[in-house]
Amino acid sequence: MTTLLAIELAYWQQSVLRGLGIAAAVLLPAGTIVYVYLFKMMSFMQSRLGPMEAGPYGSLQLLAEVGKWLQKEDIIPTRADRRVFAMAPIVVMLSTFLIYTVVPFGPDLWFTDLDTGIFLALAVSSISVVGTLMAGWASANKYSLLGGLRAAGQLIAYELPLVLAVVGVVIQAGTLNLNGIIGAQVDGEIFGFGSIGNPFIITQSLGFVIFLIAMQAELTQAPFDMPIAESELISGYMTEYSGFRFLLFFIGEFATAGAFAALASVLFLGGWALPPFLVDADNNIMNLLGPLVMLAKMMGVLFLIFWFRFTYPRFREDQLQQLAWKYLIPLSLVNIAATAILKVAF
Repeated sequence: MTTLLAIELAYWQQSVLRGLGIAAAVLLPAGTIVYVYLFKMMSFMQSRLGPMEAGPYGSLQLLAEVGKWLQKEDIIPTRADRRVFAMAPIVVMLSTFLIYTVVPFGPDLWFTDLDTGIFLALAVSSISVVGTLMAGWASANKYSLLGGLRAAGQLIAYELPLVLAVVGVVIQAGTLNLNGIIGAQVDGEIFGFGSIGNPFIITQSLGFVIFLIAMQAELTQAPFDMPIAESELISGYMTEYSGFRFLLFFIGEFATAGAFAALASVLFLGGWALPPFLVDADNNIMNLLGPLVMLAKMMGVLFLIFWFRFTYPRFREDQLQQLAWKYLIPLSLVNIAATAILKVAF
């Protein structure tokens, strides 16, 4: 006889647990990304070892860096708008936290299961534009203002191909729910062959490439790092920030990279699910394996992002805008049209 103990939690208790879960989902991948790619992968590509002293193989270097930033003085320029200046990094971080609220990590591991989950994720990802503009304007620094304006122009331009790349996935899956999109890939077939499901990276390969490029630009990673170009703008909209507030911008950059990689994994790689011939998606074991599968797929997507970051030189501003408006948006519209026609035909 099996005895099931159920504990009913109050709404505030559920909210606290969800908040802690989202914090873990944001910070753990961000720390992993910094160590694996920023500290080690970049070092190997440059024929050096990277940090080696703090912890085994330099694994505690990130904690040392965080401690260093926390000890630094929090400086606010005399002419800065103090309230807006202080709020800007919080707004950027808030955008990242809100993206994770709709990302599923297993059959029952989700914070909010909305029917319009991908719509919410793409909507809240745009909030970071407001944060960068706030930082650039409130700093009372011409370099910061230029960086904020560049960031706004770039993020607005690349929001369009990012959203349009997702439309093809939504048409094929027939739902805006992220768990529903995963289910469509797990239960789908390719020309009657269903042992691997129908991962949309095969049928939406063009959309996947567009999503990756737009994602790179949204993260202001090289070669799209015009808003923080050190050789021109010092550090762009982050120039006047120090201490804990600069740390928030730093965490936000890599946490947002993890959030977009999680969305890409769900949309094109089947999210937390494994191919049907390995494990049934309805199996409870996926509530344990799902987060690990999801992390592995996220790291695969992020490998491509950081590989491009450490390889290609920065675009000129005109090249950056031309890529979005002349190439990515028309290609994404072609992808939507082709998907819609094939959806009706087959």
